[in-house]
Amino acid sequence: MDEREDLPATSSGSQRIDKWLWYARVAKSRSLAAKLVTDGAVRINRVKSSKASDSVKPGDVVTVAVHHRVRILEVRLIGARRGPATEAATLYQDLTPPPPPKSDASPADSAALREPGAGRPTKRERRQIDKLRDRS
Repeated sequence: MDEREDLPATSSGSQRIDKWLWYARVAKSRSLAAKLVTDGAVRINRVKSSKASDSVKPGDVVTVAVHHRVRILEVRLIGARRGPATEAATLYQDLTPPPPPKSDASPADSAALREPGAGRPTKRERRQIDKLRDRS
């Protein structure tokens, strides 16, 4: 077993971006982390990373587009192993802004609301609804 794997997370030095993403549990495997980088879904300090061997160090800001959303992570520590999620969360500070609140209904949807028990719309009513939605 390699001695380096037993070392705790450190706040100095640097680490490959694919390895760090895997340790931080952003990707399920190291190969998927490397694919994220080569596909252009990762930026280090606003610079697009194209190689899995690019290095990150504490203080760097990593932007990752994963799972249909963008995460902004500030590197706090360099990981030594892929541990539990609580340990992985100590490697970064999540700077991702919260998602905007979802509105209950848009104006186009509210015009198409029907009274309970009114049944299905007639062909004429459906055309009126479609006409209202197209104008929005």
